[in-house]
Amino acid sequence: MTTLEKPTTVTAQSYSVDPAQRARSVLRWTRRHWTVALALLVVATILAWAIAPQLFTGYDPLAVNPAQKLKPPSGEHWFGTDQLGRDLYARIVYGARASLLGSAIAVGVGVFVGSLLGAVAGWFAGFPDSAVMRLIDVVLSIPGFLLAITIVVLLGFGVWQAGIAVGLTSSATFARLIRSEVVKARTSTYVEAAITSGASTGTILRRHVIPNSIAPTVSLITVQFGIAIIWIASLSFLGLGAQPPDPEWGRLVSDGRNYIATRGWLTLWPGLTIVVMVLATNHLSRYFSRRTSA
Repeated sequence: MTTLEKPTTVTAQSYSVDPAQRARSVLRWTRRHWTVALALLVVATILAWAIAPQLFTGYDPLAVNPAQKLKPPSGEHWFGTDQLGRDLYARIVYGARASLLGSAIAVGVGVFVGSLLGAVAGWFAGFPDSAVMRLIDVVLSIPGFLLAITIVVLLGFGVWQAGIAVGLTSSATFARLIRSEVVKARTSTYVEAAITSGASTGTILRRHVIPNSIAPTVSLITVQFGIAIIWIASLSFLGLGAQPPDPEWGRLVSDGRNYIATRGWLTLWPGLTIVVMVLATNHLSRYFSRRTSA
């Protein structure tokens, strides 16, 4: 009598990543790219300031205390106090929200408008391409900050208006890059397949061309974010951005400029914060650029 053997079932082995191995991998990467890790730490810290500033300081950035005005940095007030007795560290921490919000708006507007212009120019070619590129050439021929000032004066003063103005100014840079990527994507296999399947032009641009064209702009987005921080701060310094008493880094530098000879910390700390944040974003941009080109 023949006995039937029970068939053996092969189960897929599940692989789990050892937490200790993962930690060692992260540590090796940190040692190899310690400057990138430091830049990430700076950006993450300032982003946390913008999201939950109350976790980093117990002072009210708007609370006026004349008895404590113009106090130098100390254990009680790490960055000193301003001319109204407000804690400068608290105002820098709370000011991160306005600075980063304005920069995020600027980058978002720049990417959106630039993507539309670049997609139209790169996809349709001919007269639309020539018209859009001439418009971009005109925008790029005007000093960017001067154009941003003009736009924000037309829109009104405030963080949102400043962000939109800077974003419209930077859209020409994104449009040129997006156009070159769209021209390459127009002859790709997946676009030809979408055309063959009968998809409309709007669908092809929205689902295939623009998403694949934006990916190479990651490093440019990081660079433009750092530039936007400087321009937003500059507009606030001139009184065109955040309005008092709301704290914003450029506004804090402007408030302390009258005391720069005797109370240098009023401009040192907010100015240094801007410099450190911009250097961190630029370093991350170079890292992403090397990674995408490798």
